[in-house]
Amino acid sequence: MSARAARLRPSGVVENRTGLSPGKVVLYVVVVALAIIWAVPMLWALATSLKPDPETTVAPAKWFGSVVTFDAYGKIIDEGEIGKWYFNSLLTATVITAATIFTASLAAFAFSQGRFRGREALQWLILAGLIVPFQALIVPLFELVSFMRLIDTYWGIILPQIAAPIAVLVFKRAFDALPKELAESARVDGASAWRIYWSIWLPLSRATIAAVGIFTFVAAWNNFLWPFVSTSAKSIMTIPVGLSAVNSFYGAQYAQIMALAILGALPLLIVFLFFQRQIVQGIANTGLKG
Repeated sequence: MSARAARLRPSGVVENRTGLSPGKVVLYVVVVALAIIWAVPMLWALATSLKPDPETTVAPAKWFGSVVTFDAYGKIIDEGEIGKWYFNSLLTATVITAATIFTASLAAFAFSQGRFRGREALQWLILAGLIVPFQALIVPLFELVSFMRLIDTYWGIILPQIAAPIAVLVFKRAFDALPKELAESARVDGASAWRIYWSIWLPLSRATIAAVGIFTFVAAWNNFLWPFVSTSAKSIMTIPVGLSAVNSFYGAQYAQIMALAILGALPLLIVFLFFQRQIVQGIANTGLKG
């Protein structure tokens, strides 16, 4: 600041060198408080998993045990099927994510660029799919999957989770925002509808693809109800179903339960750490917020 500007500043006015307004300070305090509230259960689960099992139920509860031990993780890996559950969750979540992105974006492209009979009715039908909770479809879905002899199979877990009305709406909003002149120019050059979709619309919608893909993967990884209903064999169980069954495998041993919970949540933490920029950008570009 120049000497003249310093002389012109009224006396008694203190310059805010930090650039933080009272509103921002309050916002930061709230964000930090919410972060602590979110982190405490995770830290407690981690601390419990590192205790000797007899010390997990002592009263009053203590954050740390007499020793730090990884016995719970060793028992989970040696006696359980955590590796198989990881593979099952990774396989099903990856296929669900890829299939959801493909089918939802293809449907959104048809709604955004196509003009065909019944278009409005189909869009309203997709909107209606947001109203019906998945839990209400469990019985008919189970009967259908059972009729198709897909119980205790990967496809039995995957297929009912591919349909995602919210993903169609998100892609349609992103496609509607793209310049129409691009499609018109491509048609003049002889490009087909598939070529426009695959070579133009998808590359221009990478942020939307990232956002839908990340949220779909997380939802598929965390989904408990449908994999629990459609599987009974331990070899097909996913991480959430395995976590629910860990009591029957080990008894009420809380160190093992918390160890499996930490191992189950670890991939999602890695996803958020590496793709947090894409998540924020995708939310901002697709209107998923508030």
